[in-house]
Amino acid sequence: MRLNAVTATSAEREATSLAAILAHFAREGFARCEPRLLQPAHVFLDRSGEDFRGRLYLTSDGSGAEFCLRPEYTIPVCLDYLASARAGDPAAYAYGGSIFRAPEHGATGDGEFLQAGLESFGRQDREAADAEILAASLDAAAAAGARALKVLIGDAGLVAAFLEGLEMPPVWRRRLAAGHARGQRLSDIFASPERNGGSEQSGVLAALTKVDPSDARRLVEDLLSIAGITAVGGRSAAEIAERFLDQATLAEGAGVSNETRALAETFFTIEGAPESASAAMRRLAADAQLDLSAALDAFDARAEAISARGLTVHEIRFSASFARHLDYYTGFVFEARHSSDGAPVIGGGRYDRLLKTLGAASDIPAVGAAIWIDRLSPSAREV
Repeated sequence: MRLNAVTATSAEREATSLAAILAHFAREGFARCEPRLLQPAHVFLDRSGEDFRGRLYLTSDGSGAEFCLRPEYTIPVCLDYLASARAGDPAAYAYGGSIFRAPEHGATGDGEFLQAGLESFGRQDREAADAEILAASLDAAAAAGARALKVLIGDAGLVAAFLEGLEMPPVWRRRLAAGHARGQRLSDIFASPERNGGSEQSGVLAALTKVDPSDARRLVEDLLSIAGITAVGGRSAAEIAERFLDQATLAEGAGVSNETRALAETFFTIEGAPESASAAMRRLAADAQLDLSAALDAFDARAEAISARGLTVHEIRFSASFARHLDYYTGFVFEARHSSDGAPVIGGGRYDRLLKTLGAASDIPAVGAAIWIDRLSPSAREV
C-alpha cells in the first residue's frame, strides 16, 4: 500500500505539472494538438534507422502494415499539420500526453512517459521563432517548478556552413556532418573505417584510390554489370559504385590535410557565452579565409532575440560540438538540464527540411521543443 501511495503521488504530481505547462502554452497562443496514439512505424524507422525498432511498441494490420504507439510527438504533430487546412501557413501548436518507448537494454521502467511540448511552423523570421520556442519552453518548465536550468545551445546550420567551406572530398564532409550529429568525437570520425569486406575488397578499395575518379566509377559499374548486378537494396549500379568509391576514399583517409583537420579540431572546441563564442568563430573564419558571415549574422541575431525575450544570454552556454543526435536538425538546437551531467529536461531545435520528407511540397520553416515531465524534478529518470 505504501508503494502504491508513492506511485499515486508521483502520478498526481506529473499530472499537475503537465496541466501547468499546457496552461502556460495556451496563454502564449499555442493551439492544442493531440495526435493519435497509433502511428505508422515506417516514418520513425526511416529517420532513426532499424536500430530504433527495439524501442517501439509495434503492431500490424491485416495487410501487414506496421504501426506503433507514438514514441515522440514532433513527427505526429508535423503529420497532423500537413493534413490540416493550415499546411504551409504559419501555425503554432502545443501538445501533452503519453509517449511510449521500450526501455533500453539494462534499463528499468514501463516504457510510458509523459511529455509536453510545442511546435512552430511556417515563420520566416527564424531567429525570432527560435527565441520564442526557447523562452516559452523554459517559462513553461518554470511554471511547473523547474527553474534555473542550465541551457546548452548549438547550431547545426553553422556547422554545415563551416564544413562546406573546408577543402575535403564530399564523402568526408558527409562523414563529419553525420558524426557530429551522432555526438562522435573527432578522433573517432577521422579514424579509418573498419574494412569488413576481407582482403580482396580491401585490395580493390586501395587500387581504386590510385586512378582517376571517373575511370574508377566506370570500372566498378562495369564489374557490377559483368556480375549481373543492377540494383541492391534499392540502390542502382551507379549508386553502388559511388558508395564503393566513397569507401575507398575513407579507407585511405585521402583528401583531408593536416591543416584542415587542425582547423576542424579548433572549430569544434569553441564554446562559452554566445557573444564570446561568436567572436572566436569570426576570428577563426577570418584566419582560415572562410566565409561564415551569413551563418554568424544569423547566430548573433538569434542571441539578440533571446536577450530581448528576457533571458540572460550570458547564462546560456554555446558549444560548437553540441548536437542532439537526430539528423533532421538544420539550425538552432538546445537542451536544458538541472546539472551539466544530468538528463535533459527540455530539448529542441530547428528542422526546416523535415516536413518535406513527410510529404510537404517544399521545405517549411519549423522549430519546436519537448519537455520530459518526469524530469522536472532534479531526481529525474533517464529515457
